Amino acid sequence: MTTGLSIENLSMRFDLPNGSFVQALKDVSLDLKSGELLSVLGPSGCGKTTLLNIVAGFLAPTSGAINLNGHAVTGPDAERGMVFQKGALFEWMTVRDNVEFGPRMKGTPQADRRKTSDRLLEITGLQDFKDKMVYELSGGMQQRVALARCLANEPDVILMDEPLGALDALTREKMQGLVLELWKETGKTIILITHSVEEALLLGERLLVMAPRPGRIHKEYRLPFAEMGVGADLREVKKHPDFASTREEILTMIWEMEEEIMGRTEDA
Repeated sequence: MTTGLSIENLSMRFDLPNGSFVQALKDVSLDLKSGELLSVLGPSGCGKTTLLNIVAGFLAPTSGAINLNGHAVTGPDAERGMVFQKGALFEWMTVRDNVEFGPRMKGTPQADRRKTSDRLLEITGLQDFKDKMVYELSGGMQQRVALARCLANEPDVILMDEPLGALDALTREKMQGLVLELWKETGKTIILITHSVEEALLLGERLLVMAPRPGRIHKEYRLPFAEMGVGADLREVKKHPDFASTREEILTMIWEMEEEIMGRTEDA
């Protein structure tokens, strides 16, 4: 059986009430092997979140196709798990009940649910908080719950839409380390959307820079930093000379795109 995610000539057009339209994506093609970690960034309006929502099955593309493990993606499915910027958790439930929610809905026996949640709570450092209500936790802890809940459904692909964007700098760095550890331990395919160039470099075994209007892949990088960062001090990884030079190259690329967008707006 073919494994991995294939995106072929994907386009997305949004028609507006005034008769005009927005071409959010145009002819995006990408092959992602099972177990790869992909980060995606670009200026505002480049279609990052639209792309993620199409892969999740929340949006149907105007044209093109997505295949996962040899079959077409036509809508939401447990094989693709989503982690949002804010956890979208059930605040009236305990941490454990949140993690076990998906398996419970699938009819998984309680003993099996408990075994799975115990393992994931341990991996994510939540074992001591399993009986806490979600609203009692900090933002960083809530995102750990969101990750554990996603993994409990055993998806083939984990989709992350700015999952660490609302966290303070120290918590964000800790969570970046956790994402890398989970990637390596579970072998899951991960697609992560971020506005942070530094985060994209740290968490992207592959990194896509997208260009806007219409949204398309501008450049792809294959990077060593995610592998280097597993179980390591991420601040040491950032000191690598190639990290700094690549960061500046991408920042310049995105800045030039932003200036072009501003120029178009002024001309209009």
